[in-house]
Amino acid sequence: MFEILTILIYLIAIEHLGIMALEMWGRPEQQARAFGMPITFVRQVPAQKALANQGIYNGMLAVILILAQWLLPMPTSLITTALLLGFIVIVALYGSLTVKRQIFWLQGFPALVALIILLSQLI
Repeated sequence: MFEILTILIYLIAIEHLGIMALEMWGRPEQQARAFGMPITFVRQVPAQKALANQGIYNGMLAVILILAQWLLPMPTSLITTALLLGFIVIVALYGSLTVKRQIFWLQGFPALVALIILLSQLI
């Protein structure tokens, strides 16, 4: 089960690196489609800055998920990862309620599954 958890954590990290890339360097048309925003809004400089800012958060979240697996000792790694996965679930729930329902299924659900597996390892 621990191997499945590790794979899920890396897949979640890779997903957030992809979200970072889309938010920071994606074409406005891609961003508008992915995030359910009007293209006229996404093309605005303030919107691009806000998306890039969100991208940094997603990228750093991915980096910390990966580094927690590599650098932290086992109990600390699991606790840190559980906190990060919980953060992802909460943010995805908020995003699905305020922006686009698919956000939970694309981001929150995989994190929730990984969190449940992780918590079952702690018990």
